[in-house]
Amino acid sequence: MTSQVSRRDFLSATGNGLTAALLAGTIKQAFADPSGKRPPNFIVIMADDLGAKELSCYGNKTHQTPCLDGLAETGVKFETCYATPICHPTRLMIMTGQYGCHNGVYNFAGRRGGPEADSPVEDIAKSHVSFANVLKKAGYATALAGKWQLSGEHPGLIHECDFDEYCIWAYQHNLPPGITYTGGLEHDKKTSRYWHPCILKNGEYIPTKAEDYGPDIHAEFVNDFISRKKDQPFFVYYPMCLTHGPHVPTPRSLKEGMDKFKNSKANFKDTVEYVDVLVDRLVKHLEKLGLRENTVVFFTGDNGTGGEGKGQPTELGARVPMIVNAPGLVKRRGSTGELTDLSDILPTLAALAGADLPADKVIDGKSYADFLQGKTDVTRDWIFSYIGDARILRTKRWLLEDNSPLHYGRLYDCGESRDGTGYREVTSSEDKEVLEIKKRFDGLLQTLPAPVLEADGSPTEKKLRRRKNK
Repeated sequence: MTSQVSRRDFLSATGNGLTAALLAGTIKQAFADPSGKRPPNFIVIMADDLGAKELSCYGNKTHQTPCLDGLAETGVKFETCYATPICHPTRLMIMTGQYGCHNGVYNFAGRRGGPEADSPVEDIAKSHVSFANVLKKAGYATALAGKWQLSGEHPGLIHECDFDEYCIWAYQHNLPPGITYTGGLEHDKKTSRYWHPCILKNGEYIPTKAEDYGPDIHAEFVNDFISRKKDQPFFVYYPMCLTHGPHVPTPRSLKEGMDKFKNSKANFKDTVEYVDVLVDRLVKHLEKLGLRENTVVFFTGDNGTGGEGKGQPTELGARVPMIVNAPGLVKRRGSTGELTDLSDILPTLAALAGADLPADKVIDGKSYADFLQGKTDVTRDWIFSYIGDARILRTKRWLLEDNSPLHYGRLYDCGESRDGTGYREVTSSEDKEVLEIKKRFDGLLQTLPAPVLEADGSPTEKKLRRRKNK
C-alpha cells in the first residue's frame, strides 16, 4: 500500500519547503502526482567486498543472514547481478548508470587502465550526472552514509554531488584544514573505519571515543535522516564499510580483553552477519515510522569477495547480490534468473520516481521498474562488467570472461547454472551455437570498447594467462 499525501501534510510540506522546491523546479514531481500518491522513497545499500556467495539466501552454508533472506524471499533476488570486480569503477557505474566506456573510469586512477589522478573524469561533481542529481532535481531529500571513496576535494565534494547530508568514514586528507585526528589506526596506519573511527559529517570532523563503532554511527545517521525526512520523498545511498578488511570484531562478537584492531580472517563471518544486523535495524525503523510499504530497499555489493574474486576479470569477481524489496510496490518474486548489473540502478530509480534521465548522457543501464512492479517478466538480454582492459559479458546461458582488445578470453556454456558450478568451457569449440554466440558477443563488444593495453606481466595476469592456455 502506498502512502497518500493529505491536505494537512501538503500544507505542512509546502509551508516548510515550498520556496526551496520552487527554486529547484521540483514541486510538480514532489507533490503533484496526478494519482495523488506520494513518490516512493529509496535506500540503496552497497556492502563492501561482499560477493553474492556470502549470503545464506545465495547458498552459503556458514553465514546466517536472516533479514536479507527474508527480504529476498518476499521481494526480488536476482541470481545474476554484476558489479565491476573492483570498487572504484563500480561506484561510478552505480551512480552514473554508465559503463567505463562512457564514464571514462575503468579502474582506480593510476592503476592499469585507470585514468590519471587529475583527469576530468575523476571529478564526479563536474563531469558526471549521478542518481543523487536526478532525484534531487525531482524533489527528493538526499543523503549518503558510509564509505565514499571517490576522487575530489573534501569536505564540500559530497554536497556538490547533490547529497543534502552525509556521514562518512574519512581518510586523514579528507578532513578540514587544521584538524588533528585523535582516533584509532588500522594495521596499515589508515584512519580507522571501525573502532574509534574517523568520521566526517556534513563537512565537520566528529571526534569519536574508543568504544564507538563506525558502521553503527553510519546506521544511526541513516535512521535519523529518515526520521527527519519522513514527510517527504527521500533517497539514501548507503555504501557500507563492512565487510572490507581489516576484519576486526564487531560489537556483537567483541569480548572483554579482545584487541579491537586485530585483523583476522576468522572475523569475516561475523562482519557478514553484522551487515544483516544493520539492515534489520533499518527495516525495523522503516516499519516503526510507517514507511516500509512505500520505501524501495536495494541491497547489493561493490565487487566479489576480497581474496575470493575481487580484482579478477571473472564472474566470481563481478557477481554480487541484488535484493529489492518494498511490500507496497515490489512484486513478490523470490529468486529470479533475470539479469541485471549495477548500471541499471539509476534508470530504475528514475522510472520509479517519475524523474527525468539526463538528456546529454548515454545511459547504459536498463530500467527494471516494470519488472519490479509486475508489469513484465523480463529485464535484459545481457549484462556487462570490466576492470582495466578486461571485459566480462553474460547472457543467461553464455559467459565470456577476461576478454580484452588483445586476447579473446574464455567462453563458457553455463546452462541454467548461475553460481559457477557445472560451467563448460567452449572457447575452442566449433559448434554452431558457440559460433553464433561468439558472433553476437563480438558485435556487442564493438559497442563496449576497452583500453588497448599491453600485457603488464603481473602475477595476477600471468595466472590468468596460464589458466587460459591450459
